[in-house]
Amino acid sequence: MAECTTLDSLLEMGFDRNRAERAVAHTGNQGIERAMDWLMEHENDPDIDEPYVPPAGNTLGSTEEQIQSPTETSESIEGVEQEGDAKHPMTEEEKREQVKRLEELMKARQEERRERERQEEIEREKQRRKQGQELLQVKQKLQEDEMKKLADQRRREKMEDRLAKQRVKDKIARDREERARKFGGGSSSTGLSSPPSEAPLQSPPENQGAPPAKKDYDDCRIQVRLLDGSTLSTVFKAQEPLAAVRVYVQMNGANGQDFNLITPYPRRVYTDLDMEKPLRELGLVPSAVLVVTKKEIN
Repeated sequence: MAECTTLDSLLEMGFDRNRAERAVAHTGNQGIERAMDWLMEHENDPDIDEPYVPPAGNTLGSTEEQIQSPTETSESIEGVEQEGDAKHPMTEEEKREQVKRLEELMKARQEERRERERQEEIEREKQRRKQGQELLQVKQKLQEDEMKKLADQRRREKMEDRLAKQRVKDKIARDREERARKFGGGSSSTGLSSPPSEAPLQSPPENQGAPPAKKDYDDCRIQVRLLDGSTLSTVFKAQEPLAAVRVYVQMNGANGQDFNLITPYPRRVYTDLDMEKPLRELGLVPSAVLVVTKKEIN
């Protein structure tokens, strides 16, 4: 019968009986070609080698399948199974020839499947590479954006430092101009109010008193003790504001931290208003020690 031919052909081709019976049952015994296709598609199923138990009332070679098989098998390649096979059993020579053709067909199908899987793997690899390139581009974009932010921040910090220095310079220049006006006005008024006879006697004390003060106390040596215990030491002009010392500490040891300047003895915490006052007015001339402390946040 045709059903037996399909099963026998699968067995002769080397397929396991359990798999062959399962393939014939799942394809409705519609021919050797469909059974082969089913086996190749389901060869990796986890239950492919489990003992096959046909449903109740449905056995291989049932009347319904026998009725359907002549029509379906007549469409298989090269007349593998024909309607007359049910009445006329094939000879051994015909069986061998049929098995040979089916093996060639199976090899061709397997080659087609391998080629299809190879193309699918190539396509998947292309997709992985494309995704990897896109991910790399995103990472590079994020790094570039971060570098731009850092560069902008550094430019702003440098600009703020330049502005702070410029404010200090402007303040020093204004103080010098103010000092020049005060000293110039004092000398002219003193010359007019002094009698001619006393001018030679009074001018030497003025020339002897003022110049030594300028020579001895025009400069101010400041030593600053930082938070980590290290010290900075430099010389400022006596008329420079305390803000110049603050800027110097910010540039050389503050590391971006906000801080206060104090004198330990007598203890005094200098305020923002004190920053505009000259060192001479704050009593820091000719030398002083300042301590850097953390600025408390209210």
